[in-house]
Amino acid sequence: MKLAAVAAPFDRDLDADLDRIAAAVAAARADGVRLVAFPEAALGGYLSDLDGDAPPPPALRVDGPEIARLVEIAGDTVVVAGFCEDDGMQQYNSAVAVGAGRVLGVHRKVHQPLSEDATYAAGRGFAAFDTPVGRVGMMICYDKAFPEAARALALDGAQIVVCVSAWPAARTNADPDLAQDRWTRRFDLFDRARALENQVVWVSANQSGEFGSLRFVASAKIVDPGGEVLATTGVGPGTAVADIDVPAALEAARRYMGHLRDRRPHAYATP
Repeated sequence: MKLAAVAAPFDRDLDADLDRIAAAVAAARADGVRLVAFPEAALGGYLSDLDGDAPPPPALRVDGPEIARLVEIAGDTVVVAGFCEDDGMQQYNSAVAVGAGRVLGVHRKVHQPLSEDATYAAGRGFAAFDTPVGRVGMMICYDKAFPEAARALALDGAQIVVCVSAWPAARTNADPDLAQDRWTRRFDLFDRARALENQVVWVSANQSGEFGSLRFVASAKIVDPGGEVLATTGVGPGTAVADIDVPAALEAARRYMGHLRDRRPHAYATP
């Protein structure tokens, strides 16, 4: 089964964002891809000013016309994309998975870096859900810095974890070469570690280019359950595509050293 992760720039122009998604999905479908992941805030762009002074992204409802168009674009492909969610009471930094003519799942970002909590309420948990390509879990950007998040999804049966991000380069002592930037290295390390420690297939999408004061590291990738990178865009825009038999890869990785099976929960402090 082919999986794809996109690194691309997205901004406040929703129509252009959806057109970019439609073109990428059409190309991926023509290549036989079954799941395509787009970055955090792919619908409307990320926060352009982390101090909170710039206008926030457009707030969208899950049952609104923009998500309905995403469902239409997806067709029989599973598509994951980030957006600013309005539930009628609060706004969340969310990711939606669509496919087979419907919304398959929604995740609200739990962990909020810097001043993101000035714009968004925090999500309350992590749950996997069934899709036409298998059981999937989602997380957003900073969520992956917390091993408990990915472990919760793995314990809930996730075979594929999709992490969508707007992960920037360092803002202090930044390296002019994105490939050498310490935040790029952290981004890549988290992706590989979370896949390996949970023995899951990891699909990581990220923004690319610049938005406001931020310079994104791109580095979209597919990682196998052994922590090996199967495909990556590097630090530029593009689409990383890998062909992997997900059930067989999980079975092979877990056959002898099953990290979920061999846990000893009674030995772990749970404050």
